[in-house]
Amino acid sequence: ALEFLVYMKLDCGTDFVTLVWTEGRSRADTSLFRLGNCFPTSFSATEAVFSVDFDDCDFRRIVTGDRMMFTNDLTYSSDSTPLSFSHPVVCAYERPEDWYPRLYAPIFNTYGLGDLEFHFGLMNADFSGPAESTSFPLGSFIPIMASVAQESHQPLLLFLQECVAATTPELQPESTLYPIIANEGCLVDSLVSRSKFEPRQKSSELHLSLQAFRFGLGEEVFIHCKLMAWDPNSLNNSKKACHYVKEHGWEQLDNSASRYLCACCESDCKSRRVRSLASGKRGMAQQAVLGPLTITDVNY
Repeated sequence: ALEFLVYMKLDCGTDFVTLVWTEGRSRADTSLFRLGNCFPTSFSATEAVFSVDFDDCDFRRIVTGDRMMFTNDLTYSSDSTPLSFSHPVVCAYERPEDWYPRLYAPIFNTYGLGDLEFHFGLMNADFSGPAESTSFPLGSFIPIMASVAQESHQPLLLFLQECVAATTPELQPESTLYPIIANEGCLVDSLVSRSKFEPRQKSSELHLSLQAFRFGLGEEVFIHCKLMAWDPNSLNNSKKACHYVKEHGWEQLDNSASRYLCACCESDCKSRRVRSLASGKRGMAQQAVLGPLTITDVNY
């Protein structure tokens, strides 16, 4: 069996990364290493080198407080051996003071293929710009926008499939969680609050007015979500945006006539596998985290 004896050198630049992976005694084929979806820039019998921009290779950008991180995975797999391998790659920086999610660039719904770029941000009260504060009084609304840039894709609908609040920027097995969206698009928090999805302005955006809750009161709170971009002609009970309206029941955001999609919100909405748009299929998902934000009790 092959064993990896490895040395990794990582150089994090301002908008690029250079990674050198040196093999020790294994007989691994260094051409089979991948950084995200990128092939090595160069390789030899014992070394794989990647010199790439953060805009390439499916790097994930995570912004938490005063930190900005770019994360990816270095992987190895071979059809000729059962060996597979994955190693995290992380570049961390101080968050630029003038950085906000790029939510406002014009988005044109065109057909074709290309990479998707998801965004997730705290907004001001009318969703016209970034939030001026990350502190919210208990019971007030936390305006949240999720969006996907899709310049070279067919028009897509953006959904929030699952969202939980936690007091940590990374979810751990021991993390205490507060469910916000569950059952693949059901805003379960709206059962006990005035939280709601706002009418869409664009198919590629989703606005959520989340009523500030008691969970994590006075602590740093992070909202972890699964974002989904999906073919609007292929909706089902696992691709929806449902919220509960008092005395009316569950409502479907995109078409009130399809409120039947929400019928499973208090039971179990079974899902099918998400298929890649790059292969001509119907959707793509992205994990995202928002925060930290603070919920304060004005009466405390």
